[in-house]
Parts: sequence; C-alpha cells; structure tokens
Amino acid sequence: MWTNILLLILGLLLLISGGEFLVKSAISIAKKFNISPFVVGITIVSFGTSAPELMVSLQATFDGATGLAIGNVIGSNIANIGLVLGLTVLVKPIIVEKSKYVFSAWFMLISALLFSILLYDGNISFTDGLLLVLGLLIFLLFSFKYDKSQDVEDDFVEKGILTTLLFFVLGSVGLYFGSDIFVNNAICIAKDMGVSEFVIGITIVAFGTSLPELVTSIVAAVRNQNSISIGNLIGSNIFNIFAVIGITSLIQPLQQNSASITGKISLFIMILFSIIMGLYLIGKKISRLKGLILLAGYIIYIVFNFI
Repeated sequence: MWTNILLLILGLLLLISGGEFLVKSAISIAKKFNISPFVVGITIVSFGTSAPELMVSLQATFDGATGLAIGNVIGSNIANIGLVLGLTVLVKPIIVEKSKYVFSAWFMLISALLFSILLYDGNISFTDGLLLVLGLLIFLLFSFKYDKSQDVEDDFVEKGILTTLLFFVLGSVGLYFGSDIFVNNAICIAKDMGVSEFVIGITIVAFGTSLPELVTSIVAAVRNQNSISIGNLIGSNIFNIFAVIGITSLIQPLQQNSASITGKISLFIMILFSIIMGLYLIGKKISRLKGLILLAGYIIYIVFNFI
C-alpha cells in the first residue's frame, strides 16, 4: 500500500514536470506567431496543462478502467473551478475584462452540457467522440479567427528552436511515464480501499492532474497575467471534454454508470461550477470572498464522495 502511494507521488511529480516543460515549449511557439495572451491561455497553455488528463485517461482506457477516465475529466473540471480558481483568487483577486471571456465562457458551459447529454446513457461512443473532436476544432477556429488582441506579456520569453524542442521532448516523456505510474498505482490503491474507479477518478486522480493548472494560474495571477490565468482554466475545461474524452473515446468507447447518485451529482456540480464561473466573469472582479465560496463548495463535494 505504502509503495503504491510513493509511486503515485512519483508519477504525479513526473506529470507536473512534464506539463511544465510542455507549457514552456508551447508558449515559446505562440510567441513566434504573435498570438495574444488570452488565446495562448485558452488554447496552447490549456492544452499543455490538460495533457496530464489526456495521458491519464488514455492509459486508464488501455488498462480497461474507463470509469477512471471519465471520472478524471469530470473531477478535473470541477477542481479547475472550485479548487484552482478558488485558491488563485484567494492568493490574488482577479480583475475581469468580461468582453474577452464571453465567447469562451459560453463555450465552456456548452461543452459541459453536451458531455452530460452524451453520457446520459452511460456510454461515450465512437460517434460521440467524433462530435466532441469536431467541437474542439470549432472552438479553436473561432478562438484564433476572432482574436483581436496581440498584446503579448513581457514575461513571455521566446526560447530558441533547440530549447523549445528539448522542452517538448522532456514534457512528452514526463507525461508518458508519469501517467503510466500514476494510473496503475491509483487503481491499486482504489482496489485496496474498496473505492470505485470513478470515485478515485473524480477525487485523487482529478486533483493530481489539475495541479499543473493550479501552478500555472496562481503564477500568472501573481504576475498580473489575468488573461493567461482565466484563459488557462476556461480552455482546460473545454479541452478536457472535447479533446480528452473525444480522443479517448475514438480509441475505445467509454462506459460509466452515470445513473448512479455519484455520477448524477458530479455532472450537476460540473455544470453548476461552470455557470458560477460564467457569472463571476460578468462582474468587474473575482474577489477573495467569491474564491472562498468556490473552495468551500469543492471541499464539501470531495468530502461527500468519501462519506
């Protein structure tokens, strides 16, 4: 049991390190093409920080633990808002430029609703996966097409091509081995504790794979890069559904008993948190009080799953 826990931590460290290297290489590439901070956040950075979710879900699917793959995405989307956004604004409140976020916030809510509808029968089929990947392509197309801001932050240091490639390779290797170690030991711990794969996915695994988003968003907020901080969270939630679930289900259909109380509540919480974040983005500022509300809601949700 303790060996599994230590290996779980090792896998998590590899995931975080891999995600960090991948993000750095992605930002460097974005700089070369003069892409705005917000679009960098909702696309390239969010894809980099969502890479652990993708690798974990793929590995879980290969291991036959599709419940863990689905739970990982639902739990990560909840954690990104409740835990990551909550802690980020507790560290430093975020000033909102709502005109930047309206389209992507709506897209985030639509992706959550679509995912819930597709999962209603407890199955995400190959056809469902194609629909989700199409949604991802539409999101990317509109994000780049309607990007009017090209104000790249000063902290975006462009790397040389060799450094960028090195970061990309190190990130990919870290994510591959980290996900393999993390998932295998998470499954072992779940079996030892008598906890279902789905619950492990929406709690422990989701928390672990959301750490790259947490680190990225807090650092960005502290450096007054609110476009990256908010964009990273919105984009990550969209990528988790459209890319992670979409791509994974193209490889193998996913199944989960969404009719269970835990499944229904988790889907409801994911949609509710998406709505709350959207409402927060309508205002002028996301205060510490609002962050505390999100964090408290997330803690209550996690405690509920282990009662």
